[in-house]
Amino acid sequence: RLGFQKFGCRCVFSSEIDKYAIKTYEDNFSPISFNDITELKTKDIESTIPNHDILMAGFPCQPFSHAGLKQGFDDTRGTLFFDILRILKTKKPQSFLLENVNHLKGHDNGRTLKIILRRLRSLGYYVPEPQTLNAKHFGLPQNRSRIFIVGFFDNFLGDYNFPERLNFKTYVGQILEPENKIKNLDNYIISQKLWQGHQDRKERNKKLGRGFGYGGVDYESSHTNTLSARYYKDGGEILVLRGRGRPRKLTPRECARLQGFPNKFKLNLVSDVQFYKQFGNSVPVNVVTAVLDSMIKFMKI
Repeated sequence: RLGFQKFGCRCVFSSEIDKYAIKTYEDNFSPISFNDITELKTKDIESTIPNHDILMAGFPCQPFSHAGLKQGFDDTRGTLFFDILRILKTKKPQSFLLENVNHLKGHDNGRTLKIILRRLRSLGYYVPEPQTLNAKHFGLPQNRSRIFIVGFFDNFLGDYNFPERLNFKTYVGQILEPENKIKNLDNYIISQKLWQGHQDRKERNKKLGRGFGYGGVDYESSHTNTLSARYYKDGGEILVLRGRGRPRKLTPRECARLQGFPNKFKLNLVSDVQFYKQFGNSVPVNVVTAVLDSMIKFMKI
């Protein structure tokens, strides 16, 4: 929505089921229009959801039925993608933007993505091949690859092109807060036991030729590993090395910056755990902005 609003667009409908995510959303935007979208009956979509030009959504990469390849529209039933299809089929917006983890491309040996593209195109949309975009190529110091799927309802001239990567130099210092300004800094410094565990695991995995124990960064690092919704557990994927002693986890505000959220974005929850989950599940604002910019220009052809 932040990327969307940069072009003067107005949100007319929003759906969210998690009570903590709803709190953060409503602290910063308008009230949620509908909670569990799966409970919205198909016959009520027309009267409940206003007409709109662009549908934006994300959905879990759930297993689709193998047999479903022959079931048409219903082969996605039981997944949130099915609800996206219901809205597209009923409201026929001019375009859509969908985001998912890069794993979607290989999920179920490629069958899942094949079904998704087939269903979207069967509704009359021009859907170019999806593309993987990385946040670190769009001005954010995070190595975060995600797949983006776009579609356009009418016949447009030429082919759609996803945005080209930008040549901005990124460094983790862009998003870090001065440690003397971090309230309750000790809460973010990991324990000696946990720190030793991270180091031991890294050394053990190194000897086995696989993975790593933690992702350490400092002010000058070009980017972090991918921030996940599991970050609250031990912070292992992104630890700020402090030069000496034990490292620390990112603060919620730093996580927000890592995803491209402005400093004015309100963080009013008491629980850091919920913020870590929310920003780990979020979409990088910079990437969405770039994709929407290319979509809007394409629709004006």
